[in-house]
Amino acid sequence: MRNLIPSYIRVPVIFFIIFGIVEFMVDSGDQPAFLEYPAVMLFLFLVLLILIAIEAIIGALENVMLHKMDEEAKARFLAEKETNNFGWVKNIYNKLVDNKPIEEEGEIILDHNYDGIKELDNNLPPWWIYSFYISIVFAVVYLARYHVFDGPSQIDELETELAEAKIAIEEYKKTAKDLVDFNTVELLTETSDLNAGKKIFEANCVACHMADGGGGIGPNLTDKNWILGGGIKNVFKTVSEGGRDGKGMVAWKQSLKPSEIAQVSSYLLTLQGTTPAKPKAPEGDIWEE
Repeated sequence: MRNLIPSYIRVPVIFFIIFGIVEFMVDSGDQPAFLEYPAVMLFLFLVLLILIAIEAIIGALENVMLHKMDEEAKARFLAEKETNNFGWVKNIYNKLVDNKPIEEEGEIILDHNYDGIKELDNNLPPWWIYSFYISIVFAVVYLARYHVFDGPSQIDELETELAEAKIAIEEYKKTAKDLVDFNTVELLTETSDLNAGKKIFEANCVACHMADGGGGIGPNLTDKNWILGGGIKNVFKTVSEGGRDGKGMVAWKQSLKPSEIAQVSSYLLTLQGTTPAKPKAPEGDIWEE
């Protein structure tokens, strides 16, 4: 195995395997472990030195053994090393470039020369010829696909991707409820949402609006009159941003999440049409959807 993989590949691969294991085992938060902990950097540096030292020692031992061999054994050892040491890569490279060996270049030297500079009549590299043929096949397929059989154009692909992105955004919003605002909020009707809204209302709103929504310091929530507009969007905005300057309700966006504001807004809209014990006189204008 050692003869199959040269040291300039073997050492970095082993080092980065150890590096990956260390990063996986050491919890360093968002920073790499070798930056967060100097001891880890020192350890990795020592590992690299040890790997290089091992390669150097083995190389030195091979040289000592090589000098003790006779000429025939030396030639056999070097030939085997050359064959095993990525020889297949060199063979593929030679086939792709199709260059003549230096000793055979006399066969392809052209007659003319300039100032002693001569030109070789090399064949086109096979890799270039294969790439050229592949590009021709690709061009024919592309022409037929998009210009003969009316394949989707770039504009069509863009519109498709935008439509898919819009669907993905809508799906994401279903699970990311705190992205909602007064422009996108919708009336919640699920029992779990209304119960959560009721708890928020009882914890934060009854002091001003009473438990039954009849109103106290704040306005009556059971009639059809609204000071800043009714409906889920207006109510959400009022709860989030606050009421009238100087005398209205405080803004709850600092205390409640958008999803919680949507829940409490949806709940208090269920109080409309109910009969509170001591209803406050209507304020504002009658709201019609």
